Amino acid sequence: MDPEKSDKSVLDDTVVQDLESKSTTDEPKPAKASVEWTTTRVELWAFYIYYITQGNNGLSGFNFGPSQFQNLLFLAGYDPAHPPGTAPCATGTDCVLLYLGRVRDVNSIVLLTNGISFALQAVVLLVIGAWADYGSWRPNITIFFTIIAVGVSFAWLGVDSPDRWQAGVALYILGLIAYQCALTFWTAAFPGLARNLPEVRDSATAVTQNDKSLEEHAHFESIQRNRISNVSFAISSAGEIIILAIMVGILKGVKSDASTENNTKGFSYLIAFAGGCWLLCALPWFWLEKRRPGLAMPPGTSLLTIGFKQTYVAFRECMRLKQTFLYLIFFFLMGDVLNTTVTVVGTLQNSVVSYSTLQLTLLLIVGIVTQGLGIYMFWLVQKRFQISTKMMLSFNVFWIILLTIWGLIGVHTNRFGFKHVWEIWLYQAYYGLMVCPWYAYSQTMISEVSPLPQMFLFFALFSVIGKTSAFIGPFVSSAIITASGNNDNMPFAFLFGLGVFSTIFLYFVDVEKSRTECDEFVQAEAERHAFADT
Repeated sequence: MDPEKSDKSVLDDTVVQDLESKSTTDEPKPAKASVEWTTTRVELWAFYIYYITQGNNGLSGFNFGPSQFQNLLFLAGYDPAHPPGTAPCATGTDCVLLYLGRVRDVNSIVLLTNGISFALQAVVLLVIGAWADYGSWRPNITIFFTIIAVGVSFAWLGVDSPDRWQAGVALYILGLIAYQCALTFWTAAFPGLARNLPEVRDSATAVTQNDKSLEEHAHFESIQRNRISNVSFAISSAGEIIILAIMVGILKGVKSDASTENNTKGFSYLIAFAGGCWLLCALPWFWLEKRRPGLAMPPGTSLLTIGFKQTYVAFRECMRLKQTFLYLIFFFLMGDVLNTTVTVVGTLQNSVVSYSTLQLTLLLIVGIVTQGLGIYMFWLVQKRFQISTKMMLSFNVFWIILLTIWGLIGVHTNRFGFKHVWEIWLYQAYYGLMVCPWYAYSQTMISEVSPLPQMFLFFALFSVIGKTSAFIGPFVSSAIITASGNNDNMPFAFLFGLGVFSTIFLYFVDVEKSRTECDEFVQAEAERHAFADT
């Protein structure tokens, strides 16, 4: 078989479906694309704007919600050095509370609840995650979870005193689930947007006309995917800075620093305000997103079973793609390391600044300013020197591991390890500049090692795997804190070791080999009909 002709047939099936309607596999295919599905500048900006208050910070569900939850636990807890309930918690001392049948450290409770939330997310996404790939109802799912998340944000207005901390548990879990699910289904639009950019479609056409090689097109499309990822983060950062500046004014207006009661109410005000901003930023995307047709539902499946079937098929096929499988393992492990590290540092941060809403808001401003600078800086360097996605991701991972080392230092000393206010300020700047690019490059890397005709399938697999791994770290870290006599820095030992171990798998990922494996895989599946039945 002519290799050049084979490459073009793969391309025709995935990127230029509007030019030809060939098929190299028997899996259900998207409806034939046409000019009406071309990504417009207005649609792309609506996609960017949606991310402003939801971003990787998630002002309502992923930031102020968890802070308020931990604040309520601290106010409801007691000092274990005294009889239960006789001495309130004080900054710098241990703080415990009866939770799930056992007296636990407040930070341990947060991690345990976080793990429960991520476990529930994994179950939900396993059942409905595949819905993003079939039919044209994915936008409705994004709208549904967005509305749930916004509703939870406003519900926090009624949970603003320590005697309501149990209600805070429910809102914390539901808020995280809604936030992550909305983010997942919003992200699912990314491959279609990138593939239908006018310049990407023109590039694909050039390949079919022998004006460009497939390798040149693959590199060009990779750069465009990175551009969308990084620009969305940069715009998110700029928008969040404006919102946080308004939040500072809100806190000044309610005099949040005047008393503990005002500070606690201030948290709830900020969560509700962030929820309102999220809804406002989401409306353009709800109206302007093109409802591009997805895959047809395979025979013998239903909405209740397609998630399990899709995950099984993708995992089975992934096992036959060595490079893809290596990256899947790395993604599973390092994703867990980062998610848990951020959660652990967040609990330490809240304690260090004594749950001050004003301090936390100012810290967020620093973090988001540097996040925008960091992500855009990474993108400019990559674009200027044409650096591969893997190289950029490897550079980023080094700084994530360094973050765990800093926390590990604090196991046996109080001089360092996220135990002082200056460290927290430094952490926010460091996290934004050197860590946040992970969220862009780790996603883009998925597309670098997945077969193009099954891109949706493999994105779904990585999404489920990523959410599944996210609850392991918090559970383990919570148990470590309890077993170590409430040493809140001890989880960093586990996170550092796991992080270093995960890099072994990234090191062995060969993107060039992956492209060859994926091309051979696609051609082989045309004969085996792997996706027709399972």
